[in-house]
Amino acid sequence: MLTPRKLPRPRAAAILAGVAGLMMAASCTTDTPTEAADDTAERDDQLSEQCQEAVIPELPELPAVSEGTGTQTVTGVDGEAEVPVAPQAALGMYTTDVDILAWLRYPLASSQPIRGDGGYTTFPCFFPQDALADVSTFANYPEYDYESILMAEPDFILNGLGYDPDVVARLPEIAPTYNVDAFDGRSWMEHFEETAAALGRSQYYEEWKAIYDARIAEVAAEIDDPASITVAPVGYWEDQFQTGCYAGVECQVFDDLGLTIAPTSLENNREGEALSGEQLGKMDGIDYAFMIRGLGEEEEAVFQSTLDEAAQNPLWADLDFVQNEDGIVGYEFEMTFGSPSGQLAFLDVVEQALAS
Repeated sequence: MLTPRKLPRPRAAAILAGVAGLMMAASCTTDTPTEAADDTAERDDQLSEQCQEAVIPELPELPAVSEGTGTQTVTGVDGEAEVPVAPQAALGMYTTDVDILAWLRYPLASSQPIRGDGGYTTFPCFFPQDALADVSTFANYPEYDYESILMAEPDFILNGLGYDPDVVARLPEIAPTYNVDAFDGRSWMEHFEETAAALGRSQYYEEWKAIYDARIAEVAAEIDDPASITVAPVGYWEDQFQTGCYAGVECQVFDDLGLTIAPTSLENNREGEALSGEQLGKMDGIDYAFMIRGLGEEEEAVFQSTLDEAAQNPLWADLDFVQNEDGIVGYEFEMTFGSPSGQLAFLDVVEQALAS
């Protein structure tokens, strides 16, 4: 099963100062109202530039809720941990964690992580921007920035990168942490539901699920004969085409809409197959290939270069989705890692591509 560090490039090792030294640096730093206003204006400009032609789902308001006192016991990949019932400054280790915290209605720390690659200069375009309006950002992937995490002064951390033992060990030194391996091969939706239950916030998962189910019904009604349409996630890295269902985002939508998922995507317990150039014929019969792409001119050039390289193979030109003028459907690559807003956004992508 792929993890975020393997798509599309591996994580470089981070060499950072000790936590004690970082705490001294953080204690000497303050934010002024002017700086906060400048940060907000800068992020608005970044969103405007980053999100041109992006798919932006219609999301509800997600006001923060802080109720209760004391701590609660959660069991993560590192065993039991005591975390606050009603934190005032929650932080997500990875961008999907930030989205989950927003949907679970946590008050957020004033600064949150984003990716430092893929064309991202601020939060993914499909995130709940109203809930994040006053939140600044720092790059925390592929390399980890523990200093910025510390300076955000979180009182609770949700860490979905539980596959990394160094992260699991270090974060509790900064703040009480719920460590989850959200990329263990299971659907991200299972992790979302389990995280909500563990933190005593299942009602907010159920609210999201009701929104998602209602949208599925709306989109399904707009597609003529879904079962007659064959679809697949198609990625390209390490010189091979990948066709698997990954964290469940794409194929969950396909299943829920009644679309036919290509057989190659269902191989190996839905991890799909890695196809070399000689094996591209296995994708024959796919009507629509959904392919991740980064943001901005540089990443668009990478995406087009991938398609140009594929076009050198005569088997590629014969594929149904290549011959279909609208058969290659690009979507923002952060959607594929699985989060509440990302799932709704990918449903919008499918609607735009397939609705009658």
